[in-house]
Amino acid sequence: MSEAINFPHLGIYLDHVGKSFSVFGIEIAYYGVTIAVAMLAGIFLALHVAKITGQNPDDYFDMAIAGIIVSVICARLYYVIFSWDQYKDDLLSILNTRGGGLAIYGGVIGAILTMVYFNRKKKIPFGLLGDTASCGIVLGQIIGRWGNFMNREAFGGLTDLPWRMRLWVSSTTYVDVHPTFLYESVWNLTGFVVLHFLSKKRKFDGQMFLAYLAWYGAGRMVIEGLRTDSLWLGPVRVSQLLAAVTMLL
Repeated sequence: MSEAINFPHLGIYLDHVGKSFSVFGIEIAYYGVTIAVAMLAGIFLALHVAKITGQNPDDYFDMAIAGIIVSVICARLYYVIFSWDQYKDDLLSILNTRGGGLAIYGGVIGAILTMVYFNRKKKIPFGLLGDTASCGIVLGQIIGRWGNFMNREAFGGLTDLPWRMRLWVSSTTYVDVHPTFLYESVWNLTGFVVLHFLSKKRKFDGQMFLAYLAWYGAGRMVIEGLRTDSLWLGPVRVSQLLAAVTMLL
């Protein structure tokens, strides 16, 4: 299969987009590197917000370390639960995260569970925790979606729109699809800017976090409907349903 990813009508031709690189004989996935960078960026932004708002950054560093662990576990469980047929006959494969299968909404759920725990442990208002973390979470999502680009995944159905993405199935066959990873990254980038300006007029604890849920939920609800790799619960796309719920919340 060709390693090229093209946006022909935008004049963008990337002839060699690899999925991994080798260091001392060890294969390292670009996806993993991208997610790691996304997590670090989100953590450092949250620490910065904590500092400038007069909070203790150490509390948020502790929460971030715990949150990464819990979020990865929840992201994996979310994917496995709604792809159970893929794992039911080989339970050990659940532990093989290098084979793919992490769902961002599971990660968000993990982050919320971590905030609930630290709300009780550190006695920091849950709304304040959410407000401080929200910009970091959305920054991580902006960056993290580019891991899907490197993996040639999380794209949408066939399209002839001018910004379509061309993926090569073989050296002579290609498909033109919606670059839904890009849609979500751009949507989150716009949300990041919106949250930045909204933060200057914040009136109550939790306002930023609720705004994040509403913004991300609205975009994901639409974008998920374009994707070809959705997780399903009967006739319903799970992440689309959850996006609608968080938006209404």
